[in-house]
Order: sequence, then structure tokens, then C-alpha cells
Amino acid sequence: MLKNASAALAMPDLKASITALRGPILVTGASGFVGANLFHHIARVRSDVYAVVMREKNWRLADVSDAQVIAVDLNDAAATQNLVNNIAPQTVFDCVAYGAYSFEADAQLIHQTNYLALVNLVGKLAAQSSFSAFVHAGSSSEYGGNCNAPLEEAICEPNSHYAVSKVAAATFLRYMGREQQFPCANLRLYAVYGPLEDTSRLIPNVLRQALQQQLPPFVDARTSRDFVHVDDVCAAFCVTALQMHPQLYGESFNIGSGTKTTMADLAAIAKDVFNIPALPVFGSMPGRAWDLADWVSDPRKALQTLGWKAVIPLAQGLQSSAEWVSQLSDAEFAQSSKKSPGNRKRSISAIIACYKDAQAIPVMHQRLTDTFRKLAIDYEIIFVNDASPDDSAAIILALSASDPHVRGISHSRNFGSQMAFRSGMELSTKDAVVLLDGDLQDPPELIAEFYPHWKDGAADVVYGRRIKRDMPWHWGLMYKAFYRVFASFSYVPIPLDAGDFSLMDRRVVGWLLNCPERDLFVRGLRAYVGFKQVGVDYVRPERMFGVTTNSFAKNIEWAKKGIFSFSTTPLTMLTTAGVVLLVLSVLAAIVVALLRLLIPDIAPRGATTLLIAILMFGSLNLFAIGLVGEYVSKIMIEVKGRPRLIRAALISQGKVTELLPDGKAL
Repeated sequence: MLKNASAALAMPDLKASITALRGPILVTGASGFVGANLFHHIARVRSDVYAVVMREKNWRLADVSDAQVIAVDLNDAAATQNLVNNIAPQTVFDCVAYGAYSFEADAQLIHQTNYLALVNLVGKLAAQSSFSAFVHAGSSSEYGGNCNAPLEEAICEPNSHYAVSKVAAATFLRYMGREQQFPCANLRLYAVYGPLEDTSRLIPNVLRQALQQQLPPFVDARTSRDFVHVDDVCAAFCVTALQMHPQLYGESFNIGSGTKTTMADLAAIAKDVFNIPALPVFGSMPGRAWDLADWVSDPRKALQTLGWKAVIPLAQGLQSSAEWVSQLSDAEFAQSSKKSPGNRKRSISAIIACYKDAQAIPVMHQRLTDTFRKLAIDYEIIFVNDASPDDSAAIILALSASDPHVRGISHSRNFGSQMAFRSGMELSTKDAVVLLDGDLQDPPELIAEFYPHWKDGAADVVYGRRIKRDMPWHWGLMYKAFYRVFASFSYVPIPLDAGDFSLMDRRVVGWLLNCPERDLFVRGLRAYVGFKQVGVDYVRPERMFGVTTNSFAKNIEWAKKGIFSFSTTPLTMLTTAGVVLLVLSVLAAIVVALLRLLIPDIAPRGATTLLIAILMFGSLNLFAIGLVGEYVSKIMIEVKGRPRLIRAALISQGKVTELLPDGKAL
């Protein structure tokens, strides 16, 4: 599907420009159309280039070595700092974008992705002792209503959230370049087309129909665009980075052909190139809400300052793009669209809470790797070292050096397995997470049974249900009793015999992380957030190595944590007992008074009766105070507002990044 997908056309100078760039090189947003083409061009010339993706490398990067693909959420300061520290890039091509498609309508996500993530990344890069060039993929949408061949200094009139976010990004880079002397530039891209383009877009659909001697429906024939081939755009990125100097810092450049091509012109060129007998039909397809009639560039500044211009004519570009489209089957063409449901739910983050599990970690890694490879999905394995006193950290470090899928988190002290899971979920980048204990009592192979329920949409949460435990019968009986008491007390439905071992969709994880409590009980919160949940039965084995760190006292604490977090039944029972005893006390007082008056000889008397009554009610009072105190103590933990957890370091690619409180490297 990707064979010859981004082969260069007539670009004799592109290879020389790529060779001259300072490395290492990062291409962020490399799973997107422009980013993927740029990465492929560079990767054919040199090996020190890395594709940075949000979650998975998707179909555009399917043939790329995992060692060159890095999954990072650039909104996460710690993860971004870890990326910068480990790679120490000298050239960054920033192609991250969201909102360019009509179905990408989440305003908050548009601004978060296009602006705030940029601020986060540039801040980390600017703190480096040396840096060569940062070239950002801006958009002609920045001009908004002022879109008819504007100069770069023209007033921007954004008419969408996407346009506003891109204007904000360009303004930020202008400030960083001019005031902070950060080597950056903004390329305002016009209608880029070519191999690897999302097949829901205009040009791939024109070519798909053209190869069948047909034409698709068009918008108004007078609507114009400035089409520029992706190979020309890749050349613009490389030339800009290569020529970066203080006079360019913070500047914006129009990257387009400068040719106004109407829909009527496009249809005529397609008819001529592909010998199509059919006549085009215009006006039968609605335009996007922010579309304007004329949208064309004035690229003179790029020519005068950078020496760049678009050299691939539209007819030639359509022919080369048609070669790529012709290689796609109907299924591949459908799946190469962001609208396709086939592109969803294909990556998993495995989060393993580790405490005194050094011997089990390599076995866990191998079994998880075998499972994920069998499923043929993208994945990452996050080991959370919860201040284990053994050599867990060193083992995780060694694994991360040999396997790019492995990442590690080290806590400053032992915060418990629940916070270890939260720590991993906060840094996970895939479409779903699987939570596992590090002692191998949660068999990784069961993920293969979890996955179909989630992939097919039957469930958002798939949890393991322990139908049997390899342990003494009395311990198993106590565990079963706890789950049943917990379920009967809880004000949300709690699955019986279900621990933390589960697969959760990204949506569920997002809501779970929105729960603010510090005294965390994951399995209860998982039930609380709801969504579609199913259980998968399994037999829970004994630990493969060592002895359990649980004890009777710890299990009592677990029971208290669950009950006091998700139930007010103890308070209700206490209130009920108080009311009942009050009624009984009043009745007893009345009976005693009547006996004193009517039958004095048989009325209760003496210190023994009084002592028993005092002890009984005194014990009840102490129990009530203790019960209320448990709830008050939970309130105290929450209102103090202390950090839920403290990450001492991140581990990735055989390197350890020690962290300061703000997420920056030590």
C-alpha cells in the first residue's frame, strides 16, 4: 500500500538539502499527510530522523522501523521533556495539526493541539544549549476572509477555531523568534495534495473517479484553490531549516504555487490528463462552513528570501498521485480516510505496577510482547517502578534500551499500586490501556481475549473475573466474601470477583483521570464511570517469583478503602442502630418507670445493670466515632491537596530523565 507512495518527482536539490540539515531530526505529527511525506523523504537519505506520533504510527508509517517511531503526547510536559532529553534534536519539523477537516470540530482540542502543545514543545527546545531550526506547518487558513493572494504581513481575519489557533501559533513563533531569538519559522501551507493524502479529501476522490473514467461531484465551479504538491512542500521545509538565520527568526512564508485553480479548471485538467469523457457536475456538493470563493497564495517572499518555489505543475502532480491511488484496493482506499472506523482502536498501552517484581519484569515483557505481536497491533509497555527496593529500575532501563516499546516511570517513594496505575495512565498514548500487577498473577495472554470485545465495540471496559484463585481455601473464601459485601454496600454496581486487571478504552481512562481523589480505588472508579463493561473469566495463579506483599492487615485496609470510598451504608447502619437503640431506650425507661410504680419488687436495680448499659452504649459511641473518623480521615486526605504521586524519573530508550517538580529535567 505504501510502495512508491512518496517517491520524489523532479527534486534534484532536495536530497542535498536533507543531507545538509543538522541532526538528529524530529518530525512531529508524522502520522499525518505532510508529516509522513516529510519523514519518508528524510528517512531515505539519513537514519537520524524520528517520527513523533500521538498514539500509533498508522498506515502511513506502517513500513517504518519501530526504533524510528516515538509515541509522545506533546501536551504532557514531562513526556515532552523526556523526548527532548533523549533525542536532543537539532532540527524539528512540526506538522501537528487538528481541525483542518470538517469532522474535527472539538474547539478545545483544536486549540490544545495547535497552540498549547506548540508552546509546550518550543519551551523545551528553547531551553537546550544549542538548537538549529524549528519549522512549523502553519496554514493559509490564518488569513481567513483575507485569502485572495495576501502578503505575509497582511491582516489575518480568521473565520474558524482552526484558523484562530493557527494565527495564535504563528504569533507565538513570531514572538519567540524576534524577542527570544529562537530559530523558528512558520510556513503557511495552501492546498497540499499528493501521495498519502487522506482519501476523504478532494484530490484523492478526483483521482479515484478519474481512474474509472469518471468525475466526482464538485462544489461551485468558480470556487478556487491554490494546489501545491507535497514534494514541493517538503522541499520548502528543508530549505527553510537549512537557511535558518536571525533575519528569518519568527517569519511566516506563503507556501503555494501562486496559481488560481478553480473547480472548473481542476475538472478540465483531470479530463485532459486521464481522457475522461464524462462531463463534470458542479454545485451538487456543499462546501465547508469556512470555505471562501477565492483562495490563492502570493509566494514571492518565499522565492526572494528562501529561493523556494513550487516546480511541479498540477497536471504532473495529478499523474504521480494517481500512481499511488491506483495501488490502493477499495478496502485500503476506504481505510486511508480519517472518517474510516477501521483506523480506530488498534493500539494498547500495558501499564504494570511493579514492587519487588524484578525477577518477573523480563518475563512480563516477553509475554506481553508475544501477545501484542500475535494480535498485530501497535502497543507500548509502561513499567511503573513504585520505589521498589530491588533492581527493578535497572531491569526496566535495560529493557527500554533494547525495545523501543518499553517505557518506565520511577516514583520517589512507594505510593501503592493504585497510584502506580494512575501514573502510567497519565502518560499513556495509545487507544486503550491494560492494567496488570507486576507479579504475573494477571496473565498477559488474557489480553487476547479482552481485545475482540473492545475492538468490535461490544465493550469499553473488559475486566478479568477471578473464578478461582491458586491459594489456600480460607484466603479465597475471604476474598469472595469481601467482593460480595463490597458489592452489597456500594452505591454503584460493582462486578463480583473483579480486580484491577482490565482493558479500558481511552474515553474511560479520560473520565477516570478526571476523578480527583487521592485515596484511589481503581476498580471502584472503573465501575463508577460506567460505559459498556463485560467480564472475562480466568483462574488467578500464584506469584511466579517471591512471596506476596499482602497480609491480613493490608487486606483489611483494602476492604476499608473500597467500602469507605464507594459506600455510605456504614453511616446508614449507624444511624439506624442509633434510632433503634433510642426507641429501645425510651421503651426500657417507660417499662422501668412503670415497674417502679406498679411492681417495685421486680424492677431492675443495682450497679451491674447500670454498668452493662453504660458499657454497651459507650462501646457503641466509640464505634460510631471511629466509623465517622474513617470518613473524616478520607476527607482530610483529599482537602490537603498534596500531590497524588511524585515521579522521580522517566525511562526511555535506555536513558533516565530525572524530573523536577514542574516536569523539567534535573
